[in-house]
Amino acid sequence: MSRITKTKVGDIEVISLTDGAFEFGSEMFPGTEDAEIDALLKQDNKSAIETNFNAFLVKSGDRTLLVDAGPRDLFGETCGFLPDALAEAETAPEDITDLFITHLHPDHIAGTITPEGQAVFPNAQVTLAEADHAFWSDASQFTDETLSQWQQLATAVLGAYGDRVELVNGEAGIFPGVTVLPMPGHTPGHCGFRVDDGAASFAHVGDIVHAQSLQLANPEIAIVFDIDADAARATRKRALDMVASDGLKFSGGHILRPSMGVLERDGSGYRIVTE
Repeated sequence: MSRITKTKVGDIEVISLTDGAFEFGSEMFPGTEDAEIDALLKQDNKSAIETNFNAFLVKSGDRTLLVDAGPRDLFGETCGFLPDALAEAETAPEDITDLFITHLHPDHIAGTITPEGQAVFPNAQVTLAEADHAFWSDASQFTDETLSQWQQLATAVLGAYGDRVELVNGEAGIFPGVTVLPMPGHTPGHCGFRVDDGAASFAHVGDIVHAQSLQLANPEIAIVFDIDADAARATRKRALDMVASDGLKFSGGHILRPSMGVLERDGSGYRIVTE
């Protein structure tokens, strides 16, 4: 089974890397009735709430950017296949010149370090939003055991990369043609990114969509992982409108394979048309 999907944005290559797959229970979407979830799944010809864990490569000239790195071994046997996907994309960990972390949730950062806490990508310069760094660096605010463990993992990742971590604000450039897209709400510093080359563009919308069968059809649906559900909802609606209105190629951290396409409006929501 292939774990990669490629597209070209002008002369820049973008490759999605499928680290693994998972299924959510309906309890992960507070405030959404089971009847609506069942109806939306039926509408999308799905029997379960499916999600993917995606990382991305962006290759331009002598720069190779990795965006996120999956959950490693944290979520069981259906995940942790980033090394296989990188190998399929003919990219070694040493080839990664840049690493962009969209936010410091475990399913995006565990794969950046070994279980012993060593950096997996020895040559990578790391880019991270300052707001996410500030939020996850304050251990005193995490009294919940699970969130405390997440904070400890974030601290371990930041420690492993040390002075190679560059904190940014706003629509910062990572390298020519690749720009950070702030998308607050899911976490305070949650981001996507945009690739532009000539007339071609691609938008990665981060984690504004975790379950596309539900949240594309009804962008009002929130997931329990959103730190600020109202802000995340507003960001989701704004970003999906941008992608659809501008006709952009797009993807995200949890879009199902083949994981790239464009959005079409469908009533009050959207649907993916794959390439």
